[in-house]
Amino acid sequence: MGNRFHTIILVPHARARLRKWRISNLQITLLVTTVALATLAAGFFTWGFFTRTVDSAEIERLRSENSDLREINVSFEASVRNLQDRLTEYEDRTLTLAIVAGLDPAAAGSEAGIGGGEATPADVLGSLEARADHLDGALDLIKAEFDEQLVWISSTPAITPARGILTSGYGMRRDPITRGRAFHSGLDIAAAPGAPVYATADGVVARAGRNGGLGKSVFISHGYGLSTRYGHLSEIAVKPGQKVERGDVIGHVGNTGRSTGYHLHYEVHRDGKALNPAAFLMDQPL
Repeated sequence: MGNRFHTIILVPHARARLRKWRISNLQITLLVTTVALATLAAGFFTWGFFTRTVDSAEIERLRSENSDLREINVSFEASVRNLQDRLTEYEDRTLTLAIVAGLDPAAAGSEAGIGGGEATPADVLGSLEARADHLDGALDLIKAEFDEQLVWISSTPAITPARGILTSGYGMRRDPITRGRAFHSGLDIAAAPGAPVYATADGVVARAGRNGGLGKSVFISHGYGLSTRYGHLSEIAVKPGQKVERGDVIGHVGNTGRSTGYHLHYEVHRDGKALNPAAFLMDQPL
């Protein structure tokens, strides 16, 4: 088959000569092929250039992020281990406090750990949060118990009500007035006239005034069924309903009522029954 030819005629707008070109099919094919190859080559090199540039920058960014994440992960794991160790230490100390407070040690025990497969960061944080919440609740319980014990201790008679000489103890004795045997329900402490008399525990003044053989006297209610009585006072420094604290001056040593000399008569009662005050003294009369 012979080579075919084509004529291309260029017609100008102005009056000018027509331009004609005679080309063969082979020339057209070569031209189209050349243009196509050039276009493909340009596209390939353009794509390759931008692709290499983007990929290189992206890879470098990803590498940097991956390095940062590894450092963060190492720091996170170290922080978690440190926090776990500190929680364990605090749980042990809380358990000791619970035992000292007289609570059931199980109330301050640590929460069980997570079992099963490998724990995720969310699992670890959830476990730590649960342990912290449990520890917080245990500490609140222990604090409440210690506060209650502090109130009980503050409300328990513990000091000598007056500085002086113990002249008569609790129990059977020879009555100084009738000379017969009689039960003495408290302690007699001889002291200088007007010497201060102290409340031996926190409480509320139940009575303050003359009371039969005790003369001028003060009765204090301390709660927990405990109360104290201070008799033969020369002066009373408190009034009924007044709150007092251990060590507050509530009156002064006197010789009022059924008494043979200046002294303080001191009693301790629990649920209305007289007890030996000496069992409550943390110190001793001079």
